[in-house]
Amino acid sequence: MEVAQVLHMNGGRGEKSYAENSLVQRKVISITMRIAKEAITNLYCSTFPKSLAIADLGCSSGPNTLYAVSELVKVVDEARGKLGHQSPEYQVLLNDLPGNDFNAIFKSLAGFQENLKKQMGDGFGPCFFAGVPGSFYCRPFRAKSLHFVHSSYSLMWLSRVPEGLEGNKGNIYMASTSPPSVLKAYYMQFQKDFTLFLKCRSEELVAGGRMVLTILGRRSEDPSSKECCYIWELLAVALNEMVLEGIIEEEKFDSFNIPQYTPSPFEVETQVKKEGSFTIDRLEVSQVNWNAYDNEVHQSAAFEDGGYNVARCMRAVAEPLLASHFGEAIIDEVFSRYGEIVASRMSKEKTEFVNVTVSVTRKG
Repeated sequence: MEVAQVLHMNGGRGEKSYAENSLVQRKVISITMRIAKEAITNLYCSTFPKSLAIADLGCSSGPNTLYAVSELVKVVDEARGKLGHQSPEYQVLLNDLPGNDFNAIFKSLAGFQENLKKQMGDGFGPCFFAGVPGSFYCRPFRAKSLHFVHSSYSLMWLSRVPEGLEGNKGNIYMASTSPPSVLKAYYMQFQKDFTLFLKCRSEELVAGGRMVLTILGRRSEDPSSKECCYIWELLAVALNEMVLEGIIEEEKFDSFNIPQYTPSPFEVETQVKKEGSFTIDRLEVSQVNWNAYDNEVHQSAAFEDGGYNVARCMRAVAEPLLASHFGEAIIDEVFSRYGEIVASRMSKEKTEFVNVTVSVTRKG
């Protein structure tokens, strides 16, 4: 599987789209935004740039990326207003893989910019936007052209499926039954990819530039811990059922593995220090319920079904990967079963995603 070709969230604005099923990701941005606001305020107040370039890596499509950008721009404008400075020009660079639905973002930009101007008043901006397709495991931006990099729920995706996963039969990701060689292969791929990511960003950021990354991760030092692997283990249960019933070929199932790694805070810290281009300002862990609508007030009874909500969220993320490997025909059946399995487990135990957020500064 060529990850860069098939890894993208479901596009458009339909009921199965990422735009309509990314409330979990929105909550994570809200929870961690104070760290990003602190970092960009410190950046602005120490350098006062006349032009401020902000990159959002793994922007996907839908409202989340513009929400993150608006929060960052607002806090800078607040700081410059208190200091009596003229507004910088903002350049916002939205990056994702080429399969991303950039058109959905572009269509919403005019309305977004209009609302932003109304909220900010006279003296704000201007604010320029550009889409930048390409992998963040290479260099999509010019050297020393960025001041601030933000990325949320993207860096757990690897550049490729690790090599040496032949012994991972019955699983689609790291699991409690995975042999040590599989866990090692995943970790080695993460180390390689994250180091390359840091090296590329160190070349693109100005000296003193800031970066805030939130990664789906884990607290435990065990990479096959339930807190990071359970969501995929339950999808493997649904796929395994379909193998036993002859709907999916066993060989096809055994050759499918998720290109993801959910690091611990220690692993993130270790790689940042080892690569050497950045100093760590903050390293924090947070959590969010699997079911984005947990404790929310809704209009529709449909949203009270936690398993259905989680299955919709996961479908918006994983459908392109599954469809490219197994074909479109099985997708509805997979996620119908998955929703039932998830609902059953959620009724018996606490289910949360763990988020690792690191705020770093580019060394001079």
